[in-house]
Amino acid sequence: MKGQNKLFFAIIFALILGVVLGGIVHTTYPDSKEEFAKNIKLLGTIFIRLIQMIIAPLVFSTLVVGIAKMGDIKMVGRVGTKAMLWFITASLVSLTIGLVLVNWLEPGHVTQLPITDTSSASEIVSNSKGFSMEDFVKHIIPKSLFEAFATNEVLQIVVFSVMFGIALSAMGEDYVKPVIKGLDVIAHAILKMVGYIMWVAPLGVFGAISAVVATNGFEIFKVYAIYLRDFFFALAVLWAVLLLVGYMILGKRLFELLRRIKEPLLIAFSTTSSEAVFPKLVEELERFGCNSRIVSFILPLGYSFNLDGSMMYMTFASIFIAQIYGIDMPLGQQIIMLLVLMLTSKGIAGVPRASLVIIVAACGMFDIPVEGIALILPIDHFCDMGRSMTNVLGNALATSAVSKWEGQLES
Repeated sequence: MKGQNKLFFAIIFALILGVVLGGIVHTTYPDSKEEFAKNIKLLGTIFIRLIQMIIAPLVFSTLVVGIAKMGDIKMVGRVGTKAMLWFITASLVSLTIGLVLVNWLEPGHVTQLPITDTSSASEIVSNSKGFSMEDFVKHIIPKSLFEAFATNEVLQIVVFSVMFGIALSAMGEDYVKPVIKGLDVIAHAILKMVGYIMWVAPLGVFGAISAVVATNGFEIFKVYAIYLRDFFFALAVLWAVLLLVGYMILGKRLFELLRRIKEPLLIAFSTTSSEAVFPKLVEELERFGCNSRIVSFILPLGYSFNLDGSMMYMTFASIFIAQIYGIDMPLGQQIIMLLVLMLTSKGIAGVPRASLVIIVAACGMFDIPVEGIALILPIDHFCDMGRSMTNVLGNALATSAVSKWEGQLES
């Protein structure tokens, strides 16, 4: 059995074992479940932090080297334009699918949830605020590269790296060759580290899933059965659309791409973190045949602008809360909400539980009780599993598609 398949099955085993252990703790030792969850969750925290440790240097080194090696600034602009067109189109499609299906299925009208204690939402409500152009600009333009590195602000690192790479490419190959070679070595060394860190993934998956099952138990699925059913049906529709477009562009190579990214998809699903698979996704897309320069340019942008699963969830959850409270929103108002979500979501990448923060802000703008976020908090972790995995698929398809359009996809 190949090493890659061993890791895949190890993660599957850890996922099943985590569910079983979490269920046993929840039913047999209910008094200890909080303490157990707190301690076992550290395994997931270790894995996530190991990954976060290498994201900033990996983005910086690969992106600078990729742009400096391009040499042609027109190519940078061309690739960037194609990527942004994909991101905007995919975001609008994702938001629209969520809007259409939540209006058709109407989970908020048939789900019986008590509108009582909303204290669990107080932290998210207090952290959310309306869209501000000032905040948007501050989130994109770094005040300090070191601050961006320290806080893992991928978008700010991308802005600096693009400018630095363009400056290097304009200085002459002989003059900057040592710098590019040094950064290239750093990038390859970090990718080597990825191979080591990935073997911690089964422990991370085991810790993350057993903690959430121990805390919530299986009864939560009965209460939220309709909401979960409708949401994952909407995700399935989004996957069908993405895969159809992917097949139209990549042909039968789409199946090879899915085989390559099966581990990143599974890890994102288990840990609810698409960020956790960023380094592994870089590696697998390059093995698939995507040009390394295009991968290092598009993928970091995608993590800020192309979160398809999260986008769909925003319209779905926002209208669901409105339905629970019996608020009838006209179609025109819903379309305005869609456009607002499209805009505000681009300035909040990297914020913890970003989707929920954006939903709260949108609800406040459209007179939907923001405390309603408490109604979906208990099940949000399981929804996050699906949307994180969808985010990874969307970014993998975007990178592969642009590589194909540029004639840079090797067999």
